[in-house]
Amino acid sequence: MSEKTFFWGNSVSSMQTEGAWNVDGKGPSVYDVKTAGEESSDWQVAIDEYHRYDEDFELMANIGMNCYRFQISWSRVIPDGDGDINEEGLQYYDRFIDSLIKHDIVPVICLYHFDMPLALAKKFNGLISDHVREAFVRFARIVIERFSEKVQYWIPFNEQNCMTFEEGFQNSGYLSGSKSISELYKISANSLIAYAQIADFVHSFPNMKVGGMVAYQEMYPASQSPEDVMYTRKAMEFINEDFLSFFATGKRSPEVVNYMKQHNLAYLNDDISKCLLNYPNMTSDFLAFSYYYSLVIDSQLISDKSEPNYFMAQGKVTNTHLKTSNFGWQIDAIGFRNTITKIHNRFMLPVFPAENGIGASETWHGNDRIEDDYRIAYHKDHINEMMKAIQIDGADVMGYLGWGLIDIPSSKGNVEKRYGFVYVNRSNHDIKDLKRIPKKSYFWFKKFIQEKNDTLRKAH
Repeated sequence: MSEKTFFWGNSVSSMQTEGAWNVDGKGPSVYDVKTAGEESSDWQVAIDEYHRYDEDFELMANIGMNCYRFQISWSRVIPDGDGDINEEGLQYYDRFIDSLIKHDIVPVICLYHFDMPLALAKKFNGLISDHVREAFVRFARIVIERFSEKVQYWIPFNEQNCMTFEEGFQNSGYLSGSKSISELYKISANSLIAYAQIADFVHSFPNMKVGGMVAYQEMYPASQSPEDVMYTRKAMEFINEDFLSFFATGKRSPEVVNYMKQHNLAYLNDDISKCLLNYPNMTSDFLAFSYYYSLVIDSQLISDKSEPNYFMAQGKVTNTHLKTSNFGWQIDAIGFRNTITKIHNRFMLPVFPAENGIGASETWHGNDRIEDDYRIAYHKDHINEMMKAIQIDGADVMGYLGWGLIDIPSSKGNVEKRYGFVYVNRSNHDIKDLKRIPKKSYFWFKKFIQEKNDTLRKAH
């Protein structure tokens, strides 16, 4: 596939797709022990892609997708996280990747998507531990070396900046403690050290590329007041820009670094600096991000004693200029364009929108086609704004990956919050037959991306 190929594809995590939670030597992750709730499933079956990946890849290929960003499960490869390698797990991913290649779908591997091996969470409290960081780097090197001849694109952490705000504790395998700000900064520092070591290792192989990834939170001030503007800018710097700067340049935001000095956390930056002396070839070849919605910050809601990492959660208010999905996420396609262009302007690296989509409640009655016009409108508007970022703003964009474009459980385990172009016949508490049923959006997307490919070819 040529360098000019534009990637259209699908993006997922292992725990939301594979199922087979205790099959072929897999060890438990923190997700495998979560129980079903009133509006959520457990994680033991997901959509059973472990056994049905050929079928799913056929659906992707038929729609015109040529890229799949998936995750390799740490506890499928190393059941307890830091012990013996499970060869059956590696062999599964060998077959999985071979099937992607057979379907002319480019594999993009993410190495961590929040499913910490349960043993490491229980024994060491997850990524707050240096031992767990070292264990993750060991796992990453095993996987990279194994698949280096088949896989060109690597993302060490999904939405890595989530380690810098409230989600950082849950996402890092942290099971107990005070959830102090110093602990949060320790988790984020360990993730950056691991990223640098892994990225440097990726670059030891010819033609392989690595990208840091953030969950980009586009934010607007609630008013023209200088306080709203300042608090919004500060939230953006701590939550979005700090990690992007590190991925692109190896240097963190001066504002964040100064905050850490003022709060007796400078030793964490010293640890990162020492790491970079040994792993200098760690800067990203591309910058990946997820984008679902934007938000508004009202500075009056933010405590004077709050840390900037928490400004987003404390100050968030509704944007009266935007529509809102049934699940409370505000729809902002222009924000998607602005995000792409801002990242490219600031860091001048290829930009890779790696997750984008809308969740909705849907049912299938056995005969009727699901008429998901709201999903068509969402993706159409976002892709059209992406095209403006490319054609008008001059952004270098690698592709567009939708999130979970075959229905999967949401991040909270809700199967009935559906993102897909393809319906999977199960509910939260009834596995049913897991039949895959294309929705109206599936047929629309195939035609739409063919038109966009024609536009991109003419532009080149």
